[in-house]
Amino acid sequence: MPVTELFQKSTKQKKKKSSVREWLDSVLFAVVAATIIRWLFFSAFVIPTPSMENSLLVGDYLFVSRLHYGTTTPITPLQVPLTHQTIWGTKIPSYVDWIQLPQFRLSGFVDVKNGDVIVFNLPVEHPNAFTKYSNVLPDLHPHPTDLRSNYIKRCVAIAGDQLEVKGGQVYVNGEIQVNPARMQSEYIVSVSTPVNEENVFHKNGISDYSQFTETFNDSIAANDEFGYVVKTTSDLASKLKTYDFVKRIEPIMLSKGLKEPFLFPTTDLLDWNKDNYGPLTIPKKGTKVTLTGSNIDLYGEIIKNYEGSEGIVLESGRITQNGKPLSQYTFKQDYYFMMGDNRHDSADSRYWGFVPKDHIVGKAVFVWMSIDPNPTNFFNKIRWDRIFRTIK
Repeated sequence: MPVTELFQKSTKQKKKKSSVREWLDSVLFAVVAATIIRWLFFSAFVIPTPSMENSLLVGDYLFVSRLHYGTTTPITPLQVPLTHQTIWGTKIPSYVDWIQLPQFRLSGFVDVKNGDVIVFNLPVEHPNAFTKYSNVLPDLHPHPTDLRSNYIKRCVAIAGDQLEVKGGQVYVNGEIQVNPARMQSEYIVSVSTPVNEENVFHKNGISDYSQFTETFNDSIAANDEFGYVVKTTSDLASKLKTYDFVKRIEPIMLSKGLKEPFLFPTTDLLDWNKDNYGPLTIPKKGTKVTLTGSNIDLYGEIIKNYEGSEGIVLESGRITQNGKPLSQYTFKQDYYFMMGDNRHDSADSRYWGFVPKDHIVGKAVFVWMSIDPNPTNFFNKIRWDRIFRTIK
């Protein structure tokens, strides 16, 4: 080829992209970049329920770091980008599970600690477990591990810990644990006269309350007593005591030995309730346990569903592997025990059990926006005092 012709071809201008092509390229780049950031670095979530109040409120938008504990590789690769379970605004599944990849966790820079606020995939959406817990969580549906519903709770016990709740107070390894600063409990507020609920409750940031009469609970409310059942923090409960029309305030606690239905584990051998729970030991990787009638109810489900062991059958209080009774077992991964800060209004590990490490999504870091779903007026729609608040 003559040099002049080569030069002419090299100096020809490239064909200019159409505006539609440029727009499509920009959209594709944005989707790919957002997908990588969402998977590798951090994800945005919104709080839909009051289970973490008063630490996190319904309408809080938060960033969750995937770097802290190490992000996990996708298990279900055939999925519409930037979706979770369904396509936006529909009930159409956003994935197909024809291909299931093994999961790996990249290196993080910290381990899960007691007191961390954590987002995780709900374990009981496992195909073998979801129907059993429908009384506690009626909207459960089976999903692959990485596409199970995202829950946020506080980790109160890590692998290897012994946990016990006594009178609503958490103990770990026999030591009393510091309660979250904004932990919410349930109180009876007895008053001498009906109150202005707007001035007394709403202005103090109390949204969850209801009236009671003496028929509420004979052991708590006396005859002819009038008042409210209020979910709030201990500080706000102390403030309510200062009002001259408040006769008394007492925390509502279930008595030790009063068995609560639908608690984990499902057994008649234990008389636990949400205020008096345990003791129990959280499974730890490499720990061997002797399986007995008393602990198969605790550990049988995780051995069957989350350990990846072949041939496990759990039936009638017995656990077998490939037809042979299993008398001992060594755990293959760490587990955690999660509780909501709204201790009387949280469907957490007390009701559905342990969270496996491979279900951990990330650590909740800070609230970047907060929108009140039920504002007193339009100007109070945004909770300005919560924007960029770190999560403790």
